[in-house]
Amino acid sequence: MLDQYRRNIHYLRVSVTDRCDLRCRYCMPADGVQWMEHDAILSYEQIVRLVRLAAGLGIDTVRLTGGEPLVRKGLDRLVWALKAIPNIRTVTLTTNGVLLAEQLPALCKAGLDGVNISLDTLDRAQYAAITRRDLLPRALEGLEAALAQPGLRVKLNCVPMGENDSQLVPLAALARGRKVDVRFIELMPIGLGDTLPRRTQGEVLAVLEQAFGPAGPCGQGGGSGPGRYVTFPGFTGRVGFISAVSHQFCEDCNRVRLTAAGFLKTCLQYDSGINLKALLDSGADKHTLRAAMERAIFAKPACHHFSASGTAEDERRSMYQIGG
Repeated sequence: MLDQYRRNIHYLRVSVTDRCDLRCRYCMPADGVQWMEHDAILSYEQIVRLVRLAAGLGIDTVRLTGGEPLVRKGLDRLVWALKAIPNIRTVTLTTNGVLLAEQLPALCKAGLDGVNISLDTLDRAQYAAITRRDLLPRALEGLEAALAQPGLRVKLNCVPMGENDSQLVPLAALARGRKVDVRFIELMPIGLGDTLPRRTQGEVLAVLEQAFGPAGPCGQGGGSGPGRYVTFPGFTGRVGFISAVSHQFCEDCNRVRLTAAGFLKTCLQYDSGINLKALLDSGADKHTLRAAMERAIFAKPACHHFSASGTAEDERRSMYQIGG
């Protein structure tokens, strides 16, 4: 459907849990995390019901996120159910990869179309420092399993934050001989991410061009996201950038988020949207739910203001509570 600014909103990111098996410093505190109770998050049945209604409004692309979505049992059952919804064209997954290798066969059998793996470094000690968990070998096992799966679209996401500058070139080099998109995502000033240094698209590109030579443009990614891609001489895969701060793309935004708590969030920066779980728990019928979703999507804000001072309406939660 179209929002008030005539943007076609057809992409829904669905967080299935706030829990995670890592503690990345830009996402979670080291300890003292207060997880949501099980009955406070959407059941799979509720997610399917809401996505079916969203599909009737024009949503055709669903990405499952967390926290870490693979820590929730039976995720392949949810993929099966979502793929069976009329008008849902694509179901993909964002994961840290630690649990991916063992679950990937069932997920692919269920119809998973693509996977994005979050990986900020190939250095084991640095990985342990960033994630507070020594699990790099398992994350790399997940990456290899995904790359070996026929027909599965694979992307790797890295957040450049200064301390991993030495890893920008090794990570990008994964795309030299592999059909994988390596994307560099500017750190969002949300929650703990607002306290850490960040690298811009221009800074990262300069480092990569010094290592690989001049970048050639590839345009957009051919998917539903905001990535802008380049290629380097001799590369099989591509290098992408998602740069919400330095290269704002709000005028082309096509997405909304459904948090694990059932809040339909229409812009990452603002605490705006509608609590759909509250409506579900109150016994609202499909017409009431659909109308509430339609109103929230239509009222989607024009743009974020990450480069300006904050307002009272800004989001105060961390990314794991919102959905990546």
